[in-house]
Amino acid sequence: MSQTKAQLVSGTAAQDLTVDNINTSSINSGQTSGRKNLIINGAMQVAQRGTSSTTSGYGSVDRFQVNYSGTDEAPTQAQVDVASGTSPYTSGFRKALKITNGNQTSGAGADDYIRIIHFLEAQNVAQSGWNYVSSSSNITLSFWVKSSVAQNFYGFLLTNDGTAYSYPFETGSLTADTWTKITKTIPGNSNLTVNNDNGTGLEFQITPFYGTNKTGSVSLNAWGAFSTSARTPDYTSTWYTTNDATFEITGVQSEVGPTATDFEHRSFGEELQLCKRYFQKMTRTNQEVFCCGYFESDTIGRHALQLPVTMRTDPTTTFSAASTFTTIYTGSLQSGTSVGIINTSPESVFTTLTVGAGGGTDGQANLLGAAGGATATISIDAEL
Repeated sequence: MSQTKAQLVSGTAAQDLTVDNINTSSINSGQTSGRKNLIINGAMQVAQRGTSSTTSGYGSVDRFQVNYSGTDEAPTQAQVDVASGTSPYTSGFRKALKITNGNQTSGAGADDYIRIIHFLEAQNVAQSGWNYVSSSSNITLSFWVKSSVAQNFYGFLLTNDGTAYSYPFETGSLTADTWTKITKTIPGNSNLTVNNDNGTGLEFQITPFYGTNKTGSVSLNAWGAFSTSARTPDYTSTWYTTNDATFEITGVQSEVGPTATDFEHRSFGEELQLCKRYFQKMTRTNQEVFCCGYFESDTIGRHALQLPVTMRTDPTTTFSAASTFTTIYTGSLQSGTSVGIINTSPESVFTTLTVGAGGGTDGQANLLGAAGGATATISIDAEL
């Protein structure tokens, strides 16, 4: 059996540790244990809502919004495969978030935009080890990006507590249909405020297009007071006005320290659990069961749905059609006529299902499930 050898090698700010010829000197200070990546689902693995959508907001890849306004045709957001043989693929990435912009026949309007946003929970930033009010303390942002059109794009970090400050940056001119890794080292600033709470502490945004009502004179690579009318420098409209142009991103990582280290790949299961703090979608088919409950009367069932992951805050709950649900008791089924919420907490959702006449008996136990031959869904949302 080989013996593990550890040697302390002198460093400047701290000791570098070498274990069996693996040296940690490349690891950012404060990131030698725990999760170094503050971004959740940065490898775009989890898509609980579905793999494709034209929704403005959360529609496909978890924790990443795709917002748009003023478009002639709704853009499509989708979770897609990373092609084998590409640089992200060889680095372990198998999924990406892709925007297809549609057909913008009327051109680039001043109020038009398509953007990608990821919100970081404030307490995760506040407790990350980044001294965000010090210009000598850094976080490093890195990601892979690809555009079907060769041009420069912009993005920024934005604080939400206190006075909003942003840190705009550019990708530089991208080669069409070629993955490029972007790395930005971002210092703290004495004007920044990040509360130690469950609200939004930091926002990462990368924007395929902003119209001129949202762009203007902006200093890149520097913190400045955020202006909604000058978020980034002016955009060229080439990507936006090219029919069905695409924009893809994966491998998003934000870590404490001045250096971009290898991406922190997390298992699908672990990433899914992290995403469920913000959104959970439960699906049952053909009499599969959600939870147990009881009849309050012969037509109204009450059911306590215990959530597998505690959510960020009291969630908003939406259901598929009431007819897709049923109460199951003593071998009998009663399809729902209405479904709703009695109350919620971060740990549980208390539901009510009304069924047809001749249902159960007051106080009788029953199960909440999917109706025979139907698919029932419960979507529980506590997103930032």
